[in-house]
Amino acid sequence: MSDIQAAKVPAEATPLRRQPVQQRSAKRVEQMLDASAALIDELGYDALTTTLIAKRAGVAVGSLYQFFPDKRAVVQALTARNLERFVGAVNERLKQLGPEHWWDVVDSILDIYLEMHRSVPGFSKVHFGDIIDRQLLDETRDNNAVIVDSLTDLVSTQVDRPVEDLRFAIGIANEVADALLKLAFRKEPSGDEKIVAEAKYVVKGYLAARFGEQS
Repeated sequence: MSDIQAAKVPAEATPLRRQPVQQRSAKRVEQMLDASAALIDELGYDALTTTLIAKRAGVAVGSLYQFFPDKRAVVQALTARNLERFVGAVNERLKQLGPEHWWDVVDSILDIYLEMHRSVPGFSKVHFGDIIDRQLLDETRDNNAVIVDSLTDLVSTQVDRPVEDLRFAIGIANEVADALLKLAFRKEPSGDEKIVAEAKYVVKGYLAARFGEQS
């Protein structure tokens, strides 16, 4: 299996005014992203400001503007970081599975998403960016398309099927799962387990109909 460590997100999707070269600068950027995540949990995106982010991160506002033009850019970088972590976690899980465990792929992807929703600061409020902008991750593709492309790259190493067939099926499965998971979190802040289980059942059933179960 290929070792994919990062999501397929174009460089321009993370609108840093300049890349942090020194370790100290990189740490400062991470502090800004962490601060924005915590503030989103506390206040929501609309109430977020660059001044609040800088204050929480313990940096001057001018230091923030060296890297980000506005709060949207900060959250865009935060969302890209979350996607990288999501894809990295899925990749690590897939390394532990053989091709005969195809349906474990579905469980792993949904379980990792659920865990991030429950434990990663800010994630439950902005997810992968749709609440802010449907093309937050990439101005040429909607956010779900970025996720689908990333998952297709991973799953294609696990399943011997044409990549375009996989991309189409994963796209449909992603939209179905997205809708059901939103319902699960509307019913219960930590995710209604019955609806989550149903989401897995529906997605697996669809994929089985498209590709046939592997043993």
